[in-house]
Amino acid sequence: MRATRFFISTLKEAPADAEIVSHKLMMRAGMIKRLGSGIYNYMPMGLRVIRKVEKIVREEMNRSGAIEMLMPVVQPAELWQETGRWQKYGAELMRVKDRHGRDYIIQPTSEEAITDVARQEIKSYRQLPINFYHIQTKFRDERRPRFGLMRGREFTMKDAYSFDRNVEGLKQSYQIMFDAYTRIFTRFGLQFRAVAADNGAIGGSGSHEFHVIADTGEDALVYCPTSEFAANMEAAEAVALFAERQPANAALTKTSTPGKAKCEEVAELLAIPLQSTVKSIVLTVETEEKEQIKKQVWLLLLRGDHELNEIKASKVPGLANYRFSTEDEILEYFGTKPGYLGPINTKLPVTVVADRTVAMMGDFVCGANEADFHFTGANWVRDVAEPLVADLRNVVAGDPSPDGKGVLAIQRGIEIGHVFQLGTNYSQDMKATFLDENGKPQLLQMGCYGIGITRILGAAIEQNFDDKGIIWPTALAPFEVVLCPMGMDKSEEVKTQAEKLYGELLAAGVDVILDDRGQRPGAMFADWELIGVPHRVVIGDRGLKDGKLEYQGRRDTEASVVPVEEMLAFLQTKLSEK
Repeated sequence: MRATRFFISTLKEAPADAEIVSHKLMMRAGMIKRLGSGIYNYMPMGLRVIRKVEKIVREEMNRSGAIEMLMPVVQPAELWQETGRWQKYGAELMRVKDRHGRDYIIQPTSEEAITDVARQEIKSYRQLPINFYHIQTKFRDERRPRFGLMRGREFTMKDAYSFDRNVEGLKQSYQIMFDAYTRIFTRFGLQFRAVAADNGAIGGSGSHEFHVIADTGEDALVYCPTSEFAANMEAAEAVALFAERQPANAALTKTSTPGKAKCEEVAELLAIPLQSTVKSIVLTVETEEKEQIKKQVWLLLLRGDHELNEIKASKVPGLANYRFSTEDEILEYFGTKPGYLGPINTKLPVTVVADRTVAMMGDFVCGANEADFHFTGANWVRDVAEPLVADLRNVVAGDPSPDGKGVLAIQRGIEIGHVFQLGTNYSQDMKATFLDENGKPQLLQMGCYGIGITRILGAAIEQNFDDKGIIWPTALAPFEVVLCPMGMDKSEEVKTQAEKLYGELLAAGVDVILDDRGQRPGAMFADWELIGVPHRVVIGDRGLKDGKLEYQGRRDTEASVVPVEEMLAFLQTKLSEK
């Protein structure tokens, strides 16, 4: 590729609405242009990266035995109504009508569409296992699109769906996809981590997320440096911090704590560790019985220095559809305003759930259900009935690892892939069955596997940049090598050598661009450092007089001098390192 025949559009400054590094650099490098809120044109430079991502994904998906197809962006509402997701998915689901008033959705994912294919086409166990995938545009109507391609509304995703006879077969298909994803992200040249995860809106039993490690990541990744345990914050198990219940040594005492509504304030007033306090969180669950709304109020208890994990709370039996209680409800059930709540002497009965650590505490401090008062020396059984016990909290660095092989550490990550064991969630709702060896109908066991194709670009940049611009891994770079001739329009020798090396690199299959725009060296170098091409060769009269060319890798602090006749082999070696 010659620069004069390509489209290069760089900016010195990022637009004001660009918030994070990847968004700013992609806009400045001319890779994306904003069309609307959360919607971008992929410009030629950015599209080259997308195509390289897709190529690697296709190669590894095909290698794994998956079969490519293509499902439509627009899907009939009837399929989503069958599974109940027409109602459940929420406001992110873009619902539209055609000219006849029929309902459709602009797909955010394709579980319903592929299950419809399966129930029509898969008749016998002899057709299983099978895995279909496609790379297609998706749309999610984000409440607040932000961060460029990281949280846009329209994006490209690879999603794959496996179908198996039984759970054992599903687990095998899942492992094949897990291994394929590991190869994909390794080939991208990114530092990543696979972590156990919650299935969320997709549903199913087990799942793993793949995250690019980046300090700017939205997600907290929990792992044990001395074992293989890894999970995202939502799914990371928090074990009790005491092996057995702590003894009751103090008497229950109602203590004045005027104006101290937070655990931190109470601990400071009483000159005790924050870890001796217990915080109260009140939830309400409403159910309809005989056309009447029945209300149940729950009291969740966590140690004062811990935070509620809302996903874990929703998994407590009976709390799937909880909401945070209103102040009026709190006054009704506890007789006081928030800040002084506790499990002792509630005004009306509530269901008490203690986090595992709280259930093992003794002589703890909690609200007395009276303004400006707390109980000190509170203990289970003696002062308050045994609670329900559940894992309710976010883990913190230094907690014991659930596998018992060390302590936990936390790092930030950006989710770029997710694999799910769906089981029969969709096949049951949509009656997708096959005939087994005995001629009996059985539900198809499904797996679901997604990669955010366009999101990879933002995640890769968040992990690889400096004050000059993007630093692409070679496998993802829009061009592998850029040739920068100095005064090509003025020096016949420079032009000849640049054309010769350009032709040699093309013949060797190297993705190279020759910058023949005639720009000054400073401006030329700044463009390619911003764009992030990993390998640069400078061709100038001064070096050619000594039979030398100048090479500099994008991460190198200084250039290297390479003999003209050795440059092709030198670059091939550099490219093979990747």
